[in-house]
Parts: sequence; structure tokens; C-alpha cells
Amino acid sequence: MSVLRVCELEDIAPDSAKLVVVNGLKLSVVRIEEDVFVIGDTCSHADFSLSEGEVDTQDKTLECSKHGAAFSLENGEPQCLPATKPVPVYDVEVRDGTIYIKQAELVPGQTSGDSA
Repeated sequence: MSVLRVCELEDIAPDSAKLVVVNGLKLSVVRIEEDVFVIGDTCSHADFSLSEGEVDTQDKTLECSKHGAAFSLENGEPQCLPATKPVPVYDVEVRDGTIYIKQAELVPGQTSGDSA
């Protein structure tokens, strides 16, 4: 399976999120201590950047700063309203200080041209 280079681990401050665009995919890269999560950056409710939201390190969620919908960093599922649809989640590998994702699988309704 192919992998895509996302960014360097040192580019992501602990307990924060950052927008990274890779091959047209808008990704929220989230670091909680030494754990790294990568989810689609666009809120499924309001087409807003999730990386601008707050990281909840206890619940491992990322909250959309527009309307407060929180998404699980582990499975992309919304944890509260107003969002009802999940965001894409990517398998992450950190190797020699570099963050990679496995070639993204498409979610229903998404095409390779979508900016997830």
C-alpha cells in the first residue's frame, strides 16, 4: 500500500491541530503528546476548517470553531450536534520524524477530486 508524506512531526505543536494540504486533500493533523491523528479538515456540517478548532486531549476530539460540532480523532464520527456525518480518518505512520498517511480510502459520496 502506498503512503503519502504529510509533514514533519516537529511542525505540529503538542496538543494542537494544523491544516496541511497533500495532493489536494485538506487534512487536519492533530498531535496529542506523541500521538498523531489525521482527519479530513472540512466540517461535515458547515464546510469550515476543523484545524482552526480546539483539540480536546482527554476525549481525543477536534471541535469545529464555527458551530461547536466535535469529531472523534479515532473514527471521524461526530460526537455532538449540529454535525451528523463523519469526516474521513486516515491511518498514520510516523517514521524518522516524518508523518505519513496510507493512501486515502474514499468515503461514500467523496470522489478523488473532492477536497476532503
